[in-house]
Amino acid sequence: MGRAAAMTGTTAGFLRALGEQGLITPLRSDGGHRRYSRYQLRIAMRARDLVDQGTAIDAACRIVILEDQLEEALRINEELRRSGAAPRTAADT
Repeated sequence: MGRAAAMTGTTAGFLRALGEQGLITPLRSDGGHRRYSRYQLRIAMRARDLVDQGTAIDAACRIVILEDQLEEALRINEELRRSGAAPRTAADT
């Protein structure tokens, strides 16, 4: 955890707080050490940037989640456009 904190420019406590907020859930090694993926470290850095700008940690976590969902939706829409399939709309349900 200390290495992950150093890599993201945060503290171990900040990473734990992100876990408590449900933003990141690290895997555990056999010895019980937290293991973060590169993706989780990028998420932690984005949350840190928001907190550094004065955003409360719970709001920062929500913003990061919404940004991630938007990015995924845009990616799916682009794939659908390339494949020629029309994206589903609320009227389709």
